[in-house]
Amino acid sequence: MSTIKRILVTGGAGFLGSHICDRMVNAGHDVICLDNFFTSQKNNIAHLLEKPNFELIRHDITHPMWLEVDEIYNMACPASPVHYQYNPIKTMKVSVMGAINVLGMAKRCRAKVLQASTSEVYGDPTPEHHPQTEDYRGNVNPIGVRACYDEGKRAAETLFFDYHRSNGVNIRVVRIFNTYGPRMHPFDGRVVSNFIVQAIQNQDITIYGDGSQTRSFCYVDDLVNAIIAHMNNSDDFVGPVNIGNPGEFTIKQLAEKVIELTGSTSKIEYLPLPKDDPLQRKPDISLAKQKMDWEPKVPLEQGLIHTIDYFKSLNLAQFRKPTDHTAHKSSLASKV
Repeated sequence: MSTIKRILVTGGAGFLGSHICDRMVNAGHDVICLDNFFTSQKNNIAHLLEKPNFELIRHDITHPMWLEVDEIYNMACPASPVHYQYNPIKTMKVSVMGAINVLGMAKRCRAKVLQASTSEVYGDPTPEHHPQTEDYRGNVNPIGVRACYDEGKRAAETLFFDYHRSNGVNIRVVRIFNTYGPRMHPFDGRVVSNFIVQAIQNQDITIYGDGSQTRSFCYVDDLVNAIIAHMNNSDDFVGPVNIGNPGEFTIKQLAEKVIELTGSTSKIEYLPLPKDDPLQRKPDISLAKQKMDWEPKVPLEQGLIHTIDYFKSLNLAQFRKPTDHTAHKSSLASKV
């Protein structure tokens, strides 16, 4: 390593952010982890607190921050429906105002800045746009219950490209597809964590819909490799670029595999499909292969084994379950 960089990771105590902090600290860079701990866990980065090149700041990204950095990984935002629907207005603020704040810092510091966008910008793709390529403009419901996240990320992408065109900010944009692995929040409502937590407790595994809807699951190590590769890539390719695993599985197949790998006695229970839940999701990663020489390496079964071992090691009582976003509506206004 010829140069030690000052790197800011927003949402750095979260699932993906903490893995990026690990990589950057181990590479010898000076890392600032910024997080408000709404959905993140301090134990994700506790092992880094004594490192001389790691610093933790408790801060809400919707408020400005003044730091001197060389690179910014903008990973801050609740990423699961139970969390981002808890306070949808705040979720939108995190995406939009958070993007403005990190882009302003990048402009002032002449820093390179990466935006963690999402496959949710595609909404529920039509059969003609499956798998999804980066030139697909999406089929998003702008007034649906998921729009705070979907449209927030779309607006963040707009801001990134406008800062790039208008102010010459050095940007990167990745569109992240379903990712799983150690450090997922056990109660984040995502399908992998839901199934594993239910299976290791021998509870019924809940499938929403008939289980025929599909997802593509990328192990966290592969995903972080892609994020870092894009950050370190040539400045003539800023994205957006899909990163994820193109292997496509039905939700029922995933449930059956988790039951098999955990040795669980769980049965499958079918519940109504939530509104605006995509029926198909699979990335076309041709651009990532071409521009970044990247593709995932970890097969689903191997990644699930690592993830199951992680969840078995947890004391689930130490994790706070999310509040039902339909409850206490009158109290949310004060939290906006």
